[in-house]
Amino acid sequence: MNLPAATQRPLGTTGPRVSPLGLGCMGMSALYGEADRAESIATVHAALDAGVTLLDTGDFYAMGHNEMLIGEALRTAPAAARESALTSVKFGALRDPDGGWSGYDGRPAAVKNFAAYSLQRLGVDHIDVYRIARLDPDVPIEETVGAIAELVEQGHVRHIGLSEVGAETIRRAAATAPISDLQIEYSLISRSIEESILPTVSELGIGVTAYGVLSRGLISGHFTQDRTLAANDFRGMSPRFQGENLRHNLGLVEQLRKIAEQQGVSVAQIAIAWVLAQGARHKADIVPLVGARTRTRLTEALGALDVTLTPADLAAIEQAVPAGAAAGERYPAAQMAHLDSERR
Repeated sequence: MNLPAATQRPLGTTGPRVSPLGLGCMGMSALYGEADRAESIATVHAALDAGVTLLDTGDFYAMGHNEMLIGEALRTAPAAARESALTSVKFGALRDPDGGWSGYDGRPAAVKNFAAYSLQRLGVDHIDVYRIARLDPDVPIEETVGAIAELVEQGHVRHIGLSEVGAETIRRAAATAPISDLQIEYSLISRSIEESILPTVSELGIGVTAYGVLSRGLISGHFTQDRTLAANDFRGMSPRFQGENLRHNLGLVEQLRKIAEQQGVSVAQIAIAWVLAQGARHKADIVPLVGARTRTRLTEALGALDVTLTPADLAAIEQAVPAGAAAGERYPAAQMAHLDSERR
């Protein structure tokens, strides 16, 4: 598949035009077990060749490994593909040499320090969208966004994004500087943003880059009850992948599979197509990020763009997997506490 430029969509009223799907690159370096470096780079190249323009990463994904991987992929890609690529980078998460997590840093001086290292690792002269991964509770969002705005003025960053923040924080950030998009988890089984966050971004003209559209593979149709996870796989600690929760959630997948089979498509394609369809429903620019680590999974994900869901199809999907149907939170309790987006 090759995505024509006409299929690109705006990422909010102030953001860039991007492909209808973006490539989430985290799993190529961290949190889902071992990945094949050569296949990862080949997957980035295949995505760019297919017309995917948005590459999403974080400076803390395997402590810089993911940015260096993307840097290598860009450096070895054809010039035209390299020039079309847009980098979306998250920063602020603090790590230790053992891979532990120790909070977030949104201080202006830290923002500029993080950016300097990301530019070097990626091998680019600017970052297209820059965002703090989680709200730093000790630093007002106005200060963090203000620092990114200074980087925009200096030409090091093109657009300001947000990540996993709630409606009040979104409004405060948007009052400080133009915001292109909010990156946040959104899928058939993670729909809490529909209550107040989606209406807010729609009102303010802010786009959404939706990650976790397949819930880390849980609703991809490929995950099984007896799958053994590597010791360094995040899903081994994720509540939705535990015991009875997993059995319940895979039962939802089987309901979804029936609909996919009627359409002649895969479960993953139905799940991605559902997220794509929510843009019109909520009057928001929504761009799903697909975390494909192989060219096979990338090809499957791109196939979702050919899936047309009628109102009857959407109603059947809602009946099979209604809002709130998932068992378990999307993160362990300690990480849920860092989500400004989940505060009620």
